[in-house]
Amino acid sequence: MLIIYQQTIKEPLSFAGTGLHSGQRSKINILPAKEDQGIVFKRIDLTENNFIKANYKNVSSAKLCTTLENEYGVKVSTVEHLLAALYIAGIDNAIIEIDNQEIPIMDGSAKDFLTALRKSEITKQSKKRKYLKVLDKVELKHKEKTISLEPTELSFEVDFYLNYENKIIGKQKNSINFHMDDLRDVIESRTFCLFEDIELIKKKGLAKGGSLDNAIVVDEHKVLNEGGLRNKNEFVNHKILDLAGDFLLSGYRVLGKVSCHQGGHELTNKFLRKFLSFKSSYKIVEIEDIVISKKVSSNQSIKLAVNA
Repeated sequence: MLIIYQQTIKEPLSFAGTGLHSGQRSKINILPAKEDQGIVFKRIDLTENNFIKANYKNVSSAKLCTTLENEYGVKVSTVEHLLAALYIAGIDNAIIEIDNQEIPIMDGSAKDFLTALRKSEITKQSKKRKYLKVLDKVELKHKEKTISLEPTELSFEVDFYLNYENKIIGKQKNSINFHMDDLRDVIESRTFCLFEDIELIKKKGLAKGGSLDNAIVVDEHKVLNEGGLRNKNEFVNHKILDLAGDFLLSGYRVLGKVSCHQGGHELTNKFLRKFLSFKSSYKIVEIEDIVISKKVSSNQSIKLAVNA
């Protein structure tokens, strides 16, 4: 549902694990934060210039994961699953302490983060949450990849289409309404790769911490993980999870419909930069006086405070 007021967690939460690409152990602490602070990462292994705002303008790399970097060259990487978890849990403001450069990959999904966040107490704050409401459709095409964002009533929807030559992945499509649908399959869907690509990825210095415990590995004929897939659309559902996390880097919760074909972190970041440069294509709004449930009756009056 759409929430009127900003939210943060009441008590700190901690997680520890291995970085997917660095292979190094790291620990994170999610701490409460003040209104309008947003999501901010803090590198506690460093003593100065160690704050990094979760913002699309700070994305310095989007190859196989999303990396944020501040003006002093301080980085934090693989932020997308944690950001998706914060989005789904309804957290607007948080400081995320980390003692290394990379967020732990956990099991390759957002499940561990969401399980803990949903058990924690959420604090309603005094200031109202701002939403980005899409007014006009904007599209970006890059070779065979496309992504667009168009208006909806009051929801964030994602249509995602994958087309792999690999027989196991093949063609997958799913549509998710983040305000109305059961998100369990999206939350639990893991990152994935082709077995044939592993050697090349590792030659690039990536996936040093990758294993069957934190990623789906697919060869030509089967899924190599014991137990197989968690849901029949796990590949495309993970892409939807990534997109939700990357879209939170807009600084707002988006009210619009995303349609994406063969996209990923790089395409999403390029799109956000393009879309947010077209200020006539959106408005920043607040939901006033009413919490909108998942099913809004056709005659219900909805007030929007508009900040041009």
